[in-house]
Amino acid sequence: MMAKDISYEEYSRQFLEQLPRGAFLTVQEGERLNTMTIGWGNIGYIWKMPVLTVMVRYSRHTHGLIEKAADFSVCLPAPGEMRKALAIAGSVSGRDVDKFKAAGVTPQPARTIQSPVIKECNLFFECRTVFRQAMDANLLDDTVRGNSYSSLDFHVMYYGQITACYRNDQEERETSGTTAKVPVLSS
Repeated sequence: MMAKDISYEEYSRQFLEQLPRGAFLTVQEGERLNTMTIGWGNIGYIWKMPVLTVMVRYSRHTHGLIEKAADFSVCLPAPGEMRKALAIAGSVSGRDVDKFKAAGVTPQPARTIQSPVIKECNLFFECRTVFRQAMDANLLDDTVRGNSYSSLDFHVMYYGQITACYRNDQEERETSGTTAKVPVLSS
């Protein structure tokens, strides 16, 4: 595989456009491994580093893993692809089934973190957890609380320093900027 350095900013738009349609959040803690579908998150630059933020509800199996893990990956399928796999990963619990097998996705070793990436995706963000923050329901806007948390199943936010961002395709990309350049894979 050939690698080419890119800036993570090149893919922030694709991340933000795909996220409402679903992305895979994958976490490994020791021998325990799980993936789930996420639809909320954020990408930006804080603390002098590129950061990707994900949200996991306390009730999710992934919460118990990500609380103990040092890292996570967020993997995005190509636009319009992997809808069935995203639906399965978002509707069954890793407590009960092997989601990788059920969704037909393959965990493969990441480049910079312990948690794997999803092989079938085409855009990968590897993140080292740098901050965890439980939501304080008293600080939430009433409309947001009513629309998103009527069951009182709140999220914990996980901020991950982006340690690698790459694509799994043949596209040639120009290197731009000087911030957080990371390799892009070509298969």
